[in-house]
Amino acid sequence: MAPASPLPMDPIAEAKRQWIAHGWADAADGMAAFSSVMRTHQLMYSRVDAVLKPLGLSYARLELLRLLSFTRGGALPMASASARLQVHPTSVTNVVDRLERDGFLRREAHPTDGRATLVVLTPAGRTLVEAATAALNEQVFAQPGIPPDELRSMTGILARFRRASGDFTDPAPHPEPL
Repeated sequence: MAPASPLPMDPIAEAKRQWIAHGWADAADGMAAFSSVMRTHQLMYSRVDAVLKPLGLSYARLELLRLLSFTRGGALPMASASARLQVHPTSVTNVVDRLERDGFLRREAHPTDGRATLVVLTPAGRTLVEAATAALNEQVFAQPGIPPDELRSMTGILARFRRASGDFTDPAPHPEPL
């Protein structure tokens, strides 16, 4: 969250200065970059949370509802939801429990795999996810506070870092149609 009033200096720049002063110049830029990303995450998350909290949502709950809303039938196996959201199955179960309790999704037996459980978006869940997405788009995503060209550059840099860290691989190219 942002401080009540801005600090009179950048604490990450000061940390970098101290890193260099203590003989760690070779690691100072990395420390500053990682610290900047973590602090930026806090600031961005607080903006998103301020929009979602009045709707009774966390970002994790929104992500699951939005994922389900993107599917053809509004349903996915829980294991697929876990993989696509890149979170542990226990975390998905906790989110599903709360969303089911609130009537925004339901569990159903998988029609062809007796071991799997589907999570299915309810009409109330669809209404909520559309309202939450509209609010986030209007209040946060459309005006993120970063110029569009810099935003695209930042996203590309972070995607390259994520790919190099093993977060994802590029899909194989589709063959040209015959």
